[in-house]
Amino acid sequence: MLQFSPKQKKVLTWWYREEGWEAIICDGAVRSGKTFAMGVSFFLWAQARFDGQQFGLCGKTITSLRRNLLTELLPYLRRMGFSCREKRSENLLVVRFNGRENRFLLFGGKDEGSAALIQGSTLAGVLLDEAALMPRSFVEQACARCSVAGSRLWLNCNPEGPQHWLYREWILKARERNTLYLHFTMEDNPALSGKIKSRYHRAYSGVFYRRFVLGEWTAAQGLVYDFFDRERDSVPAPEGGFDCWRISVDYGTANPASFGLWGRRESVWYRVREMYFDSRREGWQKTDAEYAEDLKALAGERSIERVIVDPSAASFIETLRREGFAVVKAINDVADGIRVTADLLKQGRIVLCRECGDCLREMEQYCWDERGGKDAPRKEHDHAMDEMRYFAMDLTRSQEQAFAATWVERMR
Repeated sequence: MLQFSPKQKKVLTWWYREEGWEAIICDGAVRSGKTFAMGVSFFLWAQARFDGQQFGLCGKTITSLRRNLLTELLPYLRRMGFSCREKRSENLLVVRFNGRENRFLLFGGKDEGSAALIQGSTLAGVLLDEAALMPRSFVEQACARCSVAGSRLWLNCNPEGPQHWLYREWILKARERNTLYLHFTMEDNPALSGKIKSRYHRAYSGVFYRRFVLGEWTAAQGLVYDFFDRERDSVPAPEGGFDCWRISVDYGTANPASFGLWGRRESVWYRVREMYFDSRREGWQKTDAEYAEDLKALAGERSIERVIVDPSAASFIETLRREGFAVVKAINDVADGIRVTADLLKQGRIVLCRECGDCLREMEQYCWDERGGKDAPRKEHDHAMDEMRYFAMDLTRSQEQAFAATWVERMR
C-alpha cells in the first residue's frame, strides 16, 4: 500500500474538506509526488461528486500526458476498484466507480492553436499537467470550459522564470483566485529513496538545478550549459563501428551553417564530426547544392538514417530529398529543446567528441539573454547549439513514438 506525505494528503483531501477553494495549484521540484497525488485526488473527486459528466485531462501533448500521468495512475485506480476503459482513437477515458460513470477527454496544449481543440467543450473539471509548459491561451480556454455547477480546476507544474505568466497570475494571486497553493520538494515524496534523490541532485546544475531540484521560480542567467566542462566531458571519437547514423543541420546563408554527424553505440549518441561554414568569415556564400555536397562529404560511405533540418530551410530540405536523403523537420522549441539537450548531456546519452571544435567553442560561449522576461539564449554563438538541440528533440520524439507504439491498453 502506498504511503502519502502530509502534503500529498492535503492534495488528496482538499476538495472533501469543503474549505471553499475553487482550484488547486501545486508546483515544485521534479519527482516530488505532486502529479500522482493530484491525479488520484482528481479522479476520486470526479467520481464522488458527479455522474454522467465530462472532464478534461490536459498535458503538453497527449503522449506526455499518458507517460507522465496515466501510465502509473490507471493501474493504481484499478486496484482501488475503478473501471478505466480508454478509447485511444477518440482520446477518451471512460471511468466507472461506485455505480457512477464519467468521461475524461484527453487534450494536448503544445501551442497557441491548441486552444481551438478544447473550445466548445463543457466540462465539470479540468486537470492541467505541466501547466507552465502550455500556452496561456490554452490554459485559460480549458478553465473557461468548466461551467458545470461545482466544477473545479487542478493545475501542477515545475517552476520556470519569475516573469512567467502562470507564476504571476496564478501563484502570486492564489488567494485572489480562491486557489489552494501547495509547494512541493522531493522530501514530500515518501516513495523517493535517498539514492534516487542524490541522482537528481547530480543530474542538474545552474538554473535547472534551482528550478527542478530546489523548486524555485528563478531567472536564467550565465552560460546555458554551465555544467559542461570541455576537458572533462568531451571525448575522442570512438573507434570501431556504430549501429546507426544521423545528421543534424542548422542552415545558414548570411549566418553560419552547422552540420553535426551523430553515431549511436550501445544507446549513446556521439557527435563525431561536423561541418561548420561561416560565410561572413570566409567572405562568400554557398548555394543549396554546395551545402548538399558538404553534407554528402560529411556522411561519406555511411548509411544515414535521417537528416534533421531547421524547419525554415524549405529549399534546402527539398534539395536533400532530391538527393535521396530521408529528411525530417526539426522541432524548433528553444526552451524545451535546451531542457532536453541539457538532460541528455548530463545523463551521458549524447556526447560531444573533441573533433567537433566549433560545437565545443559555442558550448563555452552560449549564454542566456538576461534582458528579456522569457527564457531565451542570446542570438550569437548558437548555430551548432541549434542543430544539437534539433537532434536532441528528434531523439526524444523518436522515443515518444516508440512509447506510443508499445503502450498496452489495459481494460477491466
